[in-house]
Amino acid sequence: MKTIILSIIFLGGLGLIFGLILAYFSRKFAVKRDERVEEVLKVLPGSNCGVCGQAGCSAFAEAVVKGEVPPDGCIAGGNSVALKINSILGLKAESQQKEGRKAVLLCNGGSKVKDRFTYSGINDCKAANLILGGQKECIYGCLGMVSCVEACPFGAIRMGEDGLPIIDTRICTGCGKCVDVCPKGLIILIPRSKDTVVRCKSEDKGAVTAKICKNGCIACKKCETVCKVGAITVVNSLARIDYAKCTNCGECAKVCPKGVIEYGH
Repeated sequence: MKTIILSIIFLGGLGLIFGLILAYFSRKFAVKRDERVEEVLKVLPGSNCGVCGQAGCSAFAEAVVKGEVPPDGCIAGGNSVALKINSILGLKAESQQKEGRKAVLLCNGGSKVKDRFTYSGINDCKAANLILGGQKECIYGCLGMVSCVEACPFGAIRMGEDGLPIIDTRICTGCGKCVDVCPKGLIILIPRSKDTVVRCKSEDKGAVTAKICKNGCIACKKCETVCKVGAITVVNSLARIDYAKCTNCGECAKVCPKGVIEYGH
């Protein structure tokens, strides 16, 4: 019994000694974290979306304090976060700020477009697209899965009753996660100040598109004719907007016979 007690005391003593040694060296050689990292972390969205190119907000905060990434590198945070980071780092904010972006959907078909076959695979757009380009008669259109909804780290996308994703541009930060997961390239980022969107991506001839989707672009060129600044042109049977030229007048939307061009998005 005495031997057991002595063994316990001995082992306990060794544990205490090693613990004190570890505590000493951990304090002596500890790398002090710049306090500004915590301050930057507090002003970040905390979504850990990774769009900045870093492994989450904590990694971005470390990198921006070290000067490895610019203060405006947080796409999700936008200009307001960039200004706060500049203030924390004691940097002078740029006089000209970058304009934010928002995601928009280039499809108006959804449940209005018939299916070519019954798809019974996993509810993922990329998976469905691997099978003959998806189940929809329009090979350019939205497949109606939830890939973009699940990819959005801010909850800015939900599925509508018509089988199309609805993007809440008030919440959207322009991070581009939804853009990356869409196999059809139907979601794009446009300047936040622009309100005109061509809700179609079909390059079929007008007559073919009209037969498949009543809400598709028929390449009538009325929008091209009415635009005074040449911001919208019909190329490969599809109306396309040059947002660098677009003045947001909305005239193209007024003359579109199919309601494909949406204004006030």
